[in-house]
Amino acid sequence: MSHESHSQLAIHPVETEGGELLQRRQVARRVRIAAIVVLLLLAAGAARTVISRMSNARTLEAGARESAALYVKTTTVGKAGAVQTLVLPGTLQGFVQSPVAARAGGYLKRWTRDIGARVQKGELLAEIETPELDQQLTQAIAARQQMASSLDLARTTADRWEALRKRDAVSQQELEERRSGYAQARANLAAADANVERLRELTAFKRVVAPFAGVITRRNVDIGDLIDTSGKPLFLLAQTDPLRVYVNVPQSYAQLVRVGQPVVVTQAELQGRSFRGQVARTAASIDAGSRTMQVEIALPNRDGTLLPGAFVQVALALAPSATLSVPANALMFRGDGTRVAIVDSSGKVHLQPVRLGRNFGETVEVLEGLQGNEKLVLNPSDSLAEGDQVQVTADTPQRPVKVVP
Repeated sequence: MSHESHSQLAIHPVETEGGELLQRRQVARRVRIAAIVVLLLLAAGAARTVISRMSNARTLEAGARESAALYVKTTTVGKAGAVQTLVLPGTLQGFVQSPVAARAGGYLKRWTRDIGARVQKGELLAEIETPELDQQLTQAIAARQQMASSLDLARTTADRWEALRKRDAVSQQELEERRSGYAQARANLAAADANVERLRELTAFKRVVAPFAGVITRRNVDIGDLIDTSGKPLFLLAQTDPLRVYVNVPQSYAQLVRVGQPVVVTQAELQGRSFRGQVARTAASIDAGSRTMQVEIALPNRDGTLLPGAFVQVALALAPSATLSVPANALMFRGDGTRVAIVDSSGKVHLQPVRLGRNFGETVEVLEGLQGNEKLVLNPSDSLAEGDQVQVTADTPQRPVKVVP
């Protein structure tokens, strides 16, 4: 049988069967290798997935531990020392403030100075027309002349009756009457002179002048206004150098304020600038209504930067204190009293009861409960409890105390 016939009948010769078998073994081997490679790749992918999941699990676990940790900021307890500053509100006032009113009634003729003008003592501010006063003065002068004429007649009559009495032509009683008339005429003339002088003094008030050097802060009249003597001020005059500042010091700090004590005055509109003055005088008593002591401060104002009536902050440096002070944001107000959270060297929290003294605003005096140099938690949460483990981030230095009652 031929080779072609064997091929058609799918009958292979002996030598052909050996080659086909070899080919099949090679194919099987390649299939096994491919399967092994695929399995290795699958195993590598599975291993990578497992490793990635384990890494993610560790990351999540670390994040959870970090989230569970309580981080706090602390500050160290220290003495109040000499850094206490009592900050009080105040209002600037002119060292001398006076309403300038008219003493003579009439109509305003003219005014020579307006608001903001700086005037010297005795400088003319306004003039008033006083027709009624002028007529009164003229009448008083005429009355004085009448009294002078009456005095001359009384003196002549008294001299004549003196001569007649020497010749015993008249009685002593008649002479005494003439002497009394002469004395009365002299008194009447003196009264007339005083009335004339009074009216002349009033006439001088037609010129309204500055009683002291200062700045006109208000003008209340205009030309033609009726001016009376009821006390309505025409101008308001203020002396702006130096200025006065009045503050009310609470009773708890009154003993720490002394005359001559330096103060620093600041105004919100004048950022970065401060003005130095000193305590001029104190009331030396506590007001029973407000429980405060009034303190007057003298403040130089040579360049006129500060304006009377402005609102300012007055900082008084208090005497040194040996008491401990803590920031106000370190206090915990619980049902069982006031506490502070102390952090020990191992990071554990201890809630320590304290007794407070004066409140300085940003800081508070501690009278009992602390020894000094303890680390306190700032802004403690309501959930903070005894024995909690915390992580300290940084130690916040205590700033100088500003006392704001």
